[in-house]
Amino acid sequence: MTLYSFFKEFHSGFRYIVIVLVLLALVRAFMGWLGKRPYGEGNRKLNLFAMISVHTQFLLGIILFFISPMVQFSKDTMKNPITRYFTVEHWVIMLIAIALITIGHSKSKKAALPEAKHKAIAIFYLIGIILISVGIMLIPQ
Repeated sequence: MTLYSFFKEFHSGFRYIVIVLVLLALVRAFMGWLGKRPYGEGNRKLNLFAMISVHTQFLLGIILFFISPMVQFSKDTMKNPITRYFTVEHWVIMLIAIALITIGHSKSKKAALPEAKHKAIAIFYLIGIILISVGIMLIPQ
């Protein structure tokens, strides 16, 4: 197994952990927001672990970016959908998603009312998971 194949498989498999954690945080946030429930320590930890998993996935992606044969910087990069996707599109979409999730977590920490905490997580994590899903679905086959 090469270094590239190890990180590719690790990055590919770890995405399921990211998706599960973000979806769990989303469900709890919507239940809390719409059900006017208190924001407890369990909510805070789940939201934090979801954000940490997204950041960990991004670090794995950075490693892949530098060792992947799919990332190329040549005059033909933008003409080839595979190299264009991995060199430009994938990381840009994911970086935006990660930034939104991080902003949502930060806004949640700063909010005073439980409803505002749940709302920040619900909105920003939802947009983030949509972008993550789009980024995954756009992977060229």
